[in-house]
Amino acid sequence: MQVRIFGREPAVWVYAINALVAAFVAYGLPLTQVQTAAISTLATAVMAVIVAVLTRPFVVSALTGAISTGLTAMAGFGLELSQEQIGATVAALNIVLALVLRMNVSPAPATSDYPPGAHTGRNLSGL
Repeated sequence: MQVRIFGREPAVWVYAINALVAAFVAYGLPLTQVQTAAISTLATAVMAVIVAVLTRPFVVSALTGAISTGLTAMAGFGLELSQEQIGATVAALNIVLALVLRMNVSPAPATSDYPPGAHTGRNLSGL
């Protein structure tokens, strides 16, 4: 199943945002190249967060990667975070997500009658 936002794929929304920013800059919106690139990166990060949240099974690394990208891109607008601060934020997010998701996730039931390790590929019958 594809993730759609208002009937469109997330990439279409990113392209639309980039096109609008380019048009606004062409008509005089005073953005620097760094800010324009940051808007594009932030739009991509936001769409990645939305896709990560809507995707099942939930992939924690997709969400934390998107947030890390977004925090880094915000430097274009003056939010100066060190790599250590971004890393600490992502680590804290991982912990929170682990606590929240653990209550809703359980291991799949065993589908085999064989004991663990029985299918290692090693033939031990000759020992």
